[in-house]
Amino acid sequence: MIHERYKTEKEKLERLIAKKNHKADFYNGIYDRYVDPVVTREHIPVEWRFDLNPETNPYFMERLGVNAVMNAGAVELNGKICLVVRVEGNDRKSFFAVAESESGVDGFRFWDEPVVLPDTCPEETNVYDMRLTKHEDGYIYGVFCSESKDTSVKDLSAAVAAAGIVRTKDLKEWERLPNLVTLRSPQQRNVVLHPELVEGKYGFYTRPMDDFIDTGSGGGVGFGLCEDITHAVIDEEIMTSLRKYHTITEAKNGAGAVPIRTEKGWIHIAHGVRNTAAGLRYVIYAFATDLHHPEKVIAEPSGLLIAPRGQERVGDVSNVVFTNGAVVRDNGQVLIYYASSDTRMHVAETTVDKLTDYVFHTPQDPERSADCVRQRVEMIRRNRELLGAGQ
Repeated sequence: MIHERYKTEKEKLERLIAKKNHKADFYNGIYDRYVDPVVTREHIPVEWRFDLNPETNPYFMERLGVNAVMNAGAVELNGKICLVVRVEGNDRKSFFAVAESESGVDGFRFWDEPVVLPDTCPEETNVYDMRLTKHEDGYIYGVFCSESKDTSVKDLSAAVAAAGIVRTKDLKEWERLPNLVTLRSPQQRNVVLHPELVEGKYGFYTRPMDDFIDTGSGGGVGFGLCEDITHAVIDEEIMTSLRKYHTITEAKNGAGAVPIRTEKGWIHIAHGVRNTAAGLRYVIYAFATDLHHPEKVIAEPSGLLIAPRGQERVGDVSNVVFTNGAVVRDNGQVLIYYASSDTRMHVAETTVDKLTDYVFHTPQDPERSADCVRQRVEMIRRNRELLGAGQ
């Protein structure tokens, strides 16, 4: 016998999944936002949260609650969009689960069970924020944060961050590989695997860190090569997108989605962090690197690409947008998946052509207010001339 309340909750879930999403009125010419989040904690299957047996759960209480869903890796598989979502339980522990959609903008439904990774690290306490790379070697690789307690200090919040690596062909059977080792960086987070071999080696975008929270001497997004991904060791990290004073990356930055190959270069969609009186503010920005030298930055449009707006600013960790997944479809459509305030998942829709135009033709930040205003005034005057000529 199943508890009578189950049917009601199941119907609510089905209505939510069936709801069509629509483009918002927001306009900047670069991408379209959608009105509704694409995945929320309300999308979690009822069976994952409730014991359905009325004998052991007579009041139909939520036994294993879910606090948030966020920071999803993304890949197209068998013609469908699959998100490997970070699901955070009420107990603060995170795990991964696959949510699938035909359209990529609505209709996301979780697979029957969460992902169960091989438990090869007994010291590992938490896992989260998986980036998915369809690699030219035929595997789909997942690189994620593997968090463990820092036993060298008494502080209960002290932790150690490492880059865990798994690989799969179908998002169902997962092989766990040893964690990435970076000889010159004590800790790593926000690590992304490059989708192609570089000089016959595997390339990783890294974020060198002195400890769990602070980047310290870490200057930005790094890039390093390893010979063997089954025992990945990086000796040297070359810095790519640098942190800069009085910009959106002043406090820290990190790689986000797997870079997108275009005719002009690799387009990267990353996150930048600055400090404010209200705390850290996370935004999403873009830059490009050379096709043959993916560590070499060749274009840096000024400012942010996506910032939290409206209700996106409210959540567990407010004033945050964060991406670690994007999908490029055969028709040139690009779906950028981003979480808002560590609470829910959204999508921004654009195209490869638009992203390329944005990254390579948006002016670079001149880094001083006096130069920034001159830059803007020059555009205003050019526009006035065009408007005058059109009269």
